[in-house]
Amino acid sequence: MRLKGRQLVHVAIVCGFAVFVCVSFISEIPLGRAIGYTFATTLLQMIKLLPCAFVLIALFDVWVKHQTVERHFGSGSGIRGYLWGMLLGGMTIGGLYLSFPVAYSLFRKGAKLSVVFAYVGFAGVCRIPMTMFELSFMGPTFTAVRLGVSIPLIIVSSIVMGRILERYNYEVRE
Repeated sequence: MRLKGRQLVHVAIVCGFAVFVCVSFISEIPLGRAIGYTFATTLLQMIKLLPCAFVLIALFDVWVKHQTVERHFGSGSGIRGYLWGMLLGGMTIGGLYLSFPVAYSLFRKGAKLSVVFAYVGFAGVCRIPMTMFELSFMGPTFTAVRLGVSIPLIIVSSIVMGRILERYNYEVRE
């Protein structure tokens, strides 16, 4: 198997990272050790979380009907689609790397592109655990202002991106 240009660059980056972390542990470089520990911790969290999340996403893909997604998230949903997107995004666990498969599933089932963008934005900004953590440390005023500014910006930017991509007949490839 021969590697092509981009694949070769990706392999070189991964190997360079691995060499850097190994040399950091041998040479006792604190920054490299911290990077290595953070990488290992994040990798272990993902390994624990991803299988369960992908099972749930597969069940969503099988059990939820195309018509249901179209009715609540589709082009005829109006502002209700964004509210459903905010509710679903707020309950998404695991961060953005789990919201993208859900977004793809929503899009394949007939969700409007701008609502899918809004869902991804809400999953990054309005997650309930993150908001509760922020509320306890930053206070209710900060949290209210952040959500009050973020939510309209997510909706407006997702509408603009959706219209631009729909104008150019954007298609998601399998």
